[in-house]
Amino acid sequence: MEELEHSCPHPRTTLTEPAIFAREASCDCRAPHEKLTITQARRGTPVDRPVRVYADGIFDLFHSGHARALMQAKNLFPNTYLIVGVCSDELTHKYKGFTVMTEHERYEALRHCRYVDEVLRDAPWTLTPEFLEKHKIDFVAHDDIPYSSAGSEDVYKHIKEAGMFVPTQRTEGISTSDIITRIVRDYDVYARRNLQRGYTAKELNVSYINEKKYRLQNQVDRMKEKVRTVEEKSKHFVYRVEEKSNDLIQKWEEKSREFIGNFLELFGPDGTWVFQERSGRMLSYALSPRESPCSSPTRELSPLRSPSPPPPPLRWHSARPSPPTSPKGASASVSSMSEGDEDEK
Repeated sequence: MEELEHSCPHPRTTLTEPAIFAREASCDCRAPHEKLTITQARRGTPVDRPVRVYADGIFDLFHSGHARALMQAKNLFPNTYLIVGVCSDELTHKYKGFTVMTEHERYEALRHCRYVDEVLRDAPWTLTPEFLEKHKIDFVAHDDIPYSSAGSEDVYKHIKEAGMFVPTQRTEGISTSDIITRIVRDYDVYARRNLQRGYTAKELNVSYINEKKYRLQNQVDRMKEKVRTVEEKSKHFVYRVEEKSNDLIQKWEEKSREFIGNFLELFGPDGTWVFQERSGRMLSYALSPRESPCSSPTRELSPLRSPSPPPPPLRWHSARPSPPTSPKGASASVSSMSEGDEDEK
């Protein structure tokens, strides 16, 4: 990979390019490099003499906790040039353990952090005076928790005693170990996820039985999702039907009310009609006049029509009276017939 080198490095003022890689020979700073105290560094230094701060680490699975620590290191002094040392895979696997990212991936992650001015590859596990002098390092930034490793209770102990240590604060709730713990805890979920995305069981180091189990679980999840989608669509459809039904019922009631009113206007009998609404329905009551006429009014004849001929008189065919058995019975029957004739007249 091509290295970006400058004859006289200064703190980066633009963010259009990644940070440079450190030279393996020595520092490029040409300004007189005198020993600085923390007070002098905080007061400010000339532009061509930035305070060179060194921060080292593994930076595996580079996350916001790493970035915040580097941000603090960059802002320790008004004129800071931040050098970040990244340990190689060989040293890391020997003293700390296996990493997820390779050393080249970790180098590149640091180069693209906005607070970093220079990345030093294959950084030493323990800082020696010769290393500090070679790279003209003024101060070392790290969190204040003792870091026991390589047979030492604190690898930064001699840096602290020399007055070159500047502490930074750790970010709680985020670390590389926390991220790995989450992945291990939800291993089945991520294995199923990657199988679904096209990774093979061999690439995921998954056995044949587990592969079939994960694929079956993925199919079950897809079926559940389809059922859930159908249920949501059904609920929406039922709601729309209910809404349309309510609208139709309301319109039907309005039309019914209008139809009944028009019908009563045209064909209703004389009298007063009262409409009363109960529970959304129209009830009609017809009130008859107080006094009913004794007989129906005579309908007048139209002058254009000729009167119809009177109907033929009705003839009553009564049964023949049986012969009277006595004179008294005969006289009674004659008198009843005369009474009937008078009624017909």
